[in-house]
Amino acid sequence: MTSAETATPTAQDARAERRAKRIAKHITAFTAQHGGSADGVVEYVGRTATRIVLVGADGAWGDQVAPTYAIGQRAAQLAGVTLHDTFEGELGLKVKTGAYEWKRMAGIQI
Repeated sequence: MTSAETATPTAQDARAERRAKRIAKHITAFTAQHGGSADGVVEYVGRTATRIVLVGADGAWGDQVAPTYAIGQRAAQLAGVTLHDTFEGELGLKVKTGAYEWKRMAGIQI
């Protein structure tokens, strides 16, 4: 394989980029509604999906699901999300939970 062949994107690469751009639009909409920026973590859900957990500047949280880890990372990158390795420490402290979340957490333990 020559370097020209490896530089040419395949149909699969183009499809992955389109998916990442589509997910990035949703992430960008989330950030616009929640302070204009977001931090996030890309996590494996299983063999067939990846979850992008987002925390907006206002402390609201949300998520998006991507078919692969690479697409999830690319979508977050396109949307300008600051990615973290884990959802711990400072990132976890930014999340603001409301009555709904507290009620759900309490209901699960009963």
